[in-house]
Amino acid sequence: MILVTGGTGLVGAHLLYFLAKSEKKIRAIYRDEKSIKKTEEVFSYYTKDASLLTKIEWFKADITDVPAMIPAFIGIKQLYHCAALISFDAKDYKEMRKVNIHGTAIVVNLAIDAKIDKICFVSSIASIGNSLKGDLITEENEWNKEADNSWYSITKFGAEMEIWRASQEGVKVVVVNPGVILGSGLFATGSGKIISKIYKGFNFYTEGVTGFVGVKDVVKAMILLMDSDIKNERFILVSENKSFKDVFFLIADAFQKKRPSFKIKPYQTAILWRVSWLLSKITNSATVFSKYAAKSGHSVSKYSSKKIEESLGFKFETINDVVNRACKNYTKFLE
Repeated sequence: MILVTGGTGLVGAHLLYFLAKSEKKIRAIYRDEKSIKKTEEVFSYYTKDASLLTKIEWFKADITDVPAMIPAFIGIKQLYHCAALISFDAKDYKEMRKVNIHGTAIVVNLAIDAKIDKICFVSSIASIGNSLKGDLITEENEWNKEADNSWYSITKFGAEMEIWRASQEGVKVVVVNPGVILGSGLFATGSGKIISKIYKGFNFYTEGVTGFVGVKDVVKAMILLMDSDIKNERFILVSENKSFKDVFFLIADAFQKKRPSFKIKPYQTAILWRVSWLLSKITNSATVFSKYAAKSGHSVSKYSSKKIEESLGFKFETINDVVNRACKNYTKFLE
């Protein structure tokens, strides 16, 4: 049997669809009944056959709750660990450490005890170091703990260390490091908000560059890696390195909306994140625009997916195709 954590998140929900379609026995962790609706929404973009959802054995638990998680590992041979908390707000750092690092440590300990055969962990390009010479970033670039890393990247790096610990205890592991993931579903959170905001008329853009990838490609790569003999390796998953400007324009064009026209400059984002930080302190609320969001909006980081392309003969969808499909499904979501 296969266990999936984070089955109600973007990656986990798409993963569950393809696993259910393959007739594999699946158990998925969830925290509350409402969150399962997110997975149902993702399934609806693929099929009208509701019976696929019934193939999932839902297991209610929080990955940070050891007693609740122990029974979830009974009879499990493969584990896809997709659960994570994503935030660039300093106020969420403690909770991110709890979920991303401590939660992963618990999952790893239980996997070792259950003698699970193989783990696939969804990490991020945020846990890979930048290239000092401006070359393409590969899996060999080491994460620099002395750099001005975001709270999120710190916790994802810490989570990876827990996964590598499992490999030292005899569990086979594969780690995927996706870029910014675009796809259908969960349009109110994470990268899904990029699509919904552009649809609603978001008028700003920056020219920072990073790696983007479609969620279907992430899931496809994960399954192929788990079904292969590959072990104890990490793989960058990036379809294209593109500027935020170009991606925003692609989304606007897909919706036949006006393209964002106001270019935000570095000094402007520097002011905005400081104002947002001050307001959050005064009102004791979440930071609307963080220092690290400002930084990523202007930085230029380009990634290479050569390793997975050569290891599996993997071919990525173009971001244009990914965006067009996601935008089409967003309009369905609004109906």
